[in-house]
Amino acid sequence: MTPRQLQLARAVAMAVMAGSVTACGAFGVGRERESVQYVDEPVAQLYNRGIDAIEDRRYALALAAFEEVERQHPYSSWARRSMLMEAFVHYQARQYDSAIEDAQRFVSLHPGNESAPYAYYLIAICHFERITDVGRDQGTTERALAALNDVVRRYPETAYARDARLKIDMVNDQLAGKEMSVGRFYLNRDQHLAAINRFRTVIENESFQRTSHVPEALHRLVEAYLSVGMIEEAQRMAAILGHNFPGSDWYQRSYALLTDAGVAPMAEEEARRRGWLSRTFGTVF
Repeated sequence: MTPRQLQLARAVAMAVMAGSVTACGAFGVGRERESVQYVDEPVAQLYNRGIDAIEDRRYALALAAFEEVERQHPYSSWARRSMLMEAFVHYQARQYDSAIEDAQRFVSLHPGNESAPYAYYLIAICHFERITDVGRDQGTTERALAALNDVVRRYPETAYARDARLKIDMVNDQLAGKEMSVGRFYLNRDQHLAAINRFRTVIENESFQRTSHVPEALHRLVEAYLSVGMIEEAQRMAAILGHNFPGSDWYQRSYALLTDAGVAPMAEEEARRRGWLSRTFGTVF
C-alpha cells in the first residue's frame, strides 16, 4: 500500500472511531447503482479511483470501484482492503445492514487480518447508531451492547476498545432507562410488585449501577414499598439513597414521602448496624 493509501485508511478509521464521521445520504448506494464499466487495469489505479470517489462523496462510484477490485483481483491484498472499504462506504450511506454484512464477510474470511479490529468496531457502530428512544423495543440496543462488548473482549488494548467502553456506558444507560420507563408505567397503574421488580433490576444489575437512573430507581422503590405497606424495605431504600446520593433531589423526595407517611427515616448508623449499607448492595458505588 502506498503512503497515500495508508494515510487515507488511517484517517477513515480514526474518523469513525472518534465519532466525527457523519453518515450522508445514500447517493444511489443500495438503490440505483452508478453505471460504471471497467476494463482490466492496474489494481492500484482502480483502488485509488474508489478512494478518490470517497473523498468526493461519490459513494456509488466508490462502491463500484471497490467491487471491481474484488472481481478483477479476487486473491490480492487489494481485494481484502476493498472488501472493508465497501463496508465503510455502506456505513457512510447509512446502509447499515449492508455495512454489517460486508464487515462480517471480512472477518469471516480474514479473522487474523490487522484490520479485523476495525471491522468488528464498524459492526458495533452500525448497531449503535440505530439505537432508538427508550419508549421503543430495545433489540437494537442489546445488539449494539453485544457488539461493543465483543470489541472490548477481542481487542482490549486498542483505541477501538477504549471508545467502545465509553459507548457501552451510554448503551447501559439506555437499557436502564427502559427498565425505569416500564417500572413507572406499572407504578402509575398501582401494579406495585411488577414496578418493584423493574426498579430493583436497575439497582442490582452491576452494569446499570453507574447509570444516571439509580437515584430515581431507589426513590421509586421507597414509593412502591410504602404503597404496599413494606415499611422496613422503604426505610432501607431511603437509607441507601441517602448514603449514596445525600444531596440529590430524589433523596429529598423520599425523605418527604416517609415523613408524610409517619415513618421515621433510618439514621445511617442504624442502617449500617443492620447491614443495609453493605458493599454488595447498599453501597451502590
